Amino acid sequence: MTLVVGLGCQRDCDVDTLLALFESALTAGGVERQRVTALASIDRKQDEPGLLALARLLDLPLQCFNARQLAVYEDRLSHKSAVAFAHTGCYGVAESAALALAEQLCGGAAHLLITRQKNAQATFALACAG
Repeated sequence: MTLVVGLGCQRDCDVDTLLALFESALTAGGVERQRVTALASIDRKQDEPGLLALARLLDLPLQCFNARQLAVYEDRLSHKSAVAFAHTGCYGVAESAALALAEQLCGGAAHLLITRQKNAQATFALACAG
C-alpha cells in the first residue's frame, strides 16, 4: 500500500510548523511515519523553503502538481476552500495533491485515509492507493 501526504501552506511557513502538523495528524490517525512514501503539493510551492526542508528532514521525495492537475479531484475533497481556490486555482491543495500522487505512483484509484487537517499556516491530508 502506498501512503502519500499532501501538504499546503502559507508562504514562508517554517519546517517546524509543517513537521508538527505532519506528526500530530499521523499520530491521531494511527499511522507510522515510516509508512509514508512521498510528499505532494501544488507547483506554486515547489520552491517553498519549509516544504523542501521537511522533505529533506523526512528523506522523502516531494512531487508538485499544477492547479489543472489537482482540479480533477474537486468532487472527492472533504472540504472545499474558496480561499484556496482564490490563491491557487484549486479548492484543496493537501487532499488533491495526496490523491494525485498516490494514483500516479500506483496507477489505480486512491482514497483519503486522513482528511484535511490544519493548523494556522498549513494543511495536511493522507491518501492511500494499492
